[in-house]
Amino acid sequence: MRFPQQLPCVCSMKIAVEGCCHGELDKIYETIEYLEKKEAVKVDLLLCCGDFQAVRNEGDMKCMAVPAKYRTMQTFYKYYSGEKKAPVLTIFIGGNHEASNHLQELPYGGWVAPNIYYLGYAGVVRYKGIRIGGLSGIFKSHDYRKGHHEFPPYNPETLRSVYHIRNIEVFKLRQIQMPMDIFMSHDWPQGIYHYGNTGDLLRKKKFLRQEVETNTLGSPAAKELLAHLQPSYWFSAHLHVKFAAVMQHPPKDKAAPRVTKFLSLDKCLPYREFLQIVDIPDRPSSSEGLEYDPEWVAILKATNSLQMTTPQRWNPPENNGLHERWDFRASEADMMQVVEDLSGELDIPDNFSRTVPPYDPDNPQPYASPSYNTNPQTTELCAKFGLTDIYSKAGQRGDDMGVSQSSTGGEEDDEENESTDEPSEYPTDTSGLSSSFNPDEITIEDEWEEEEEGGESKVMEKADLSSDIQTPSRLVLPEPKSSVTPSLHSSLMNLPPPSHSTPKAAPAQSEASQEGHCDGVDEEEVPAARILKRSSNEGDKTGNGSTTPRIKRRNQIIYQAKDDDESDG
Repeated sequence: MRFPQQLPCVCSMKIAVEGCCHGELDKIYETIEYLEKKEAVKVDLLLCCGDFQAVRNEGDMKCMAVPAKYRTMQTFYKYYSGEKKAPVLTIFIGGNHEASNHLQELPYGGWVAPNIYYLGYAGVVRYKGIRIGGLSGIFKSHDYRKGHHEFPPYNPETLRSVYHIRNIEVFKLRQIQMPMDIFMSHDWPQGIYHYGNTGDLLRKKKFLRQEVETNTLGSPAAKELLAHLQPSYWFSAHLHVKFAAVMQHPPKDKAAPRVTKFLSLDKCLPYREFLQIVDIPDRPSSSEGLEYDPEWVAILKATNSLQMTTPQRWNPPENNGLHERWDFRASEADMMQVVEDLSGELDIPDNFSRTVPPYDPDNPQPYASPSYNTNPQTTELCAKFGLTDIYSKAGQRGDDMGVSQSSTGGEEDDEENESTDEPSEYPTDTSGLSSSFNPDEITIEDEWEEEEEGGESKVMEKADLSSDIQTPSRLVLPEPKSSVTPSLHSSLMNLPPPSHSTPKAAPAQSEASQEGHCDGVDEEEVPAARILKRSSNEGDKTGNGSTTPRIKRRNQIIYQAKDDDESDG
């Protein structure tokens, strides 16, 4: 008796991608919960593209490069202390507004709280067969060739240089040979704006025009990695704007040309497009949890001797007759050795442990000093694979660095006074060549003070980035453009990148008033798109006829604005 052939199950993961977190974990998880109920789906994974702000206590806040008036505890400490647990596995990279002393404890990545994983300075992991990589920080040419020498307490210079990308991390990532599914960076790959709707971008962010026209906006290091890795998806944040692009790479070794779908998202604030759910096909995996990537671990082992913890400049080895070894790619034998080191168990252990006391709202410590601690996770990882704890090594020479906590940093951006005594590998610094606002630092912090006006709360309909899935609220992305001729304009195809913002139960308004709050959506391209975004008076009952006041406050304070108004009344 013959049985009908069973068709293979084509399953997909729902991955939520978030832009700049700025410590707003409660709001982000609330948004995901709302979308899950509304769409009857289950989000498998959350990816955060930097400015995560894993602030554990008051001492950590002094290690964050933001103006003092913007230093607020936010909600991460609740997840660190155990008061709450992340409802969905969360993976994040660092940006340029971080509790740097905390992240430095985990140079190769690790758990910052249960179910919340940091990828390290650079990292690659696997989840359900999907390969996810990331690069933390932002590009600055004057620090690019230095080692990771920073150590708390930071001085005004090291408070910022600590989150600047180093060429050793890019060199490690350039050793990768196997295909990458997803890659994350905080700042954008230089030139990616040529592969999307550049005009729309400049309408939203007019001050970027000069950098775009001179092709100096973004990170040349990320551009190099984009060309090398050619991931299926590349997610970024940093510029606080939603922007999508599709880039077709030149073919490699007679293989079919690969296509990268790029998406940058906004920060978690009212009327911002900061969250996007993407459908990505599942792959067979040995585990339902997070796994080490054998190729990446093999690369870490091979390049361990190249790491420095001094500010001296370093160039990676090249095939120029001056270096004994310049190729650090992982062989099959190297990868098998990693599997053997792990006894065949690739699962990343759930070995989170607290290294400092968490913030206690009932017993605040405003004068707490920044802490330095080695992290047991890093100690265990280094022992397992023969790696060096570079944070611990930098700490051993901290007294020779002359750092002090005389300034908490961030009051003013002093990065314009850059060191130019030696040329960088890259001839241009993406932040200092034009007279317009600095997209790496100044502009971003200025945006924290921009006014947010109350109104109807709306959330964008969910859609994925795959062109063959029909959704009622699809946006339009450009057809993939070849990296050889980025200036060519081609016809459009339907690839939906709508983002999500936090939900609210609000009264109905006219379509015109709703569309007036739709930041970043081209009405001509999406005539039928329904948009839902969070307003600053979320959850309030309406009908009092009063006008929501204009608010000029940062993050969580904005969400409390209505309560403040009521108490004042």
